[in-house]
Amino acid sequence: MGMIIKDVSEYLKSHDIKPSYQRMKIFNYLITKKNHPTVDQIYKELVEEIPTLSKTTVYNTLKLFVDKKIAIIITIEENETRYDADISLHGHFKCTECGQVYDVNIEVPESFGEGLKKFQIDEEHIYFKGICEECLKKRNGSKI
Repeated sequence: MGMIIKDVSEYLKSHDIKPSYQRMKIFNYLITKKNHPTVDQIYKELVEEIPTLSKTTVYNTLKLFVDKKIAIIITIEENETRYDADISLHGHFKCTECGQVYDVNIEVPESFGEGLKKFQIDEEHIYFKGICEECLKKRNGSKI
């Protein structure tokens, strides 16, 4: 887990994406914030800097990123679509109290795939739900 992209414009070009200002800003947001944002979150964060930005542009840009396989869709809740530019195999943990989504390192044993050899795997998702460390600290009123 963890991406180091020094030149967003070149990275987008290398994936056959024209690096417009809005696309670069949206992708940069994904790789720097790492907060698994929704379309609304990205829009609200960037609209002050890019007044011409629309939610439709954010949605279409994220769809392009997913189609070009430089971002993935995270759907932990059925009514909430989030995005992640880290396309490596990793899990996600969503706190049921604060709603924050965290990356989780996953070590998948080779034996895990034994039952899947007859299938074509197109996507891999591993999600956990519970209460994050910060919310547990607040709930318990002490350090864990």
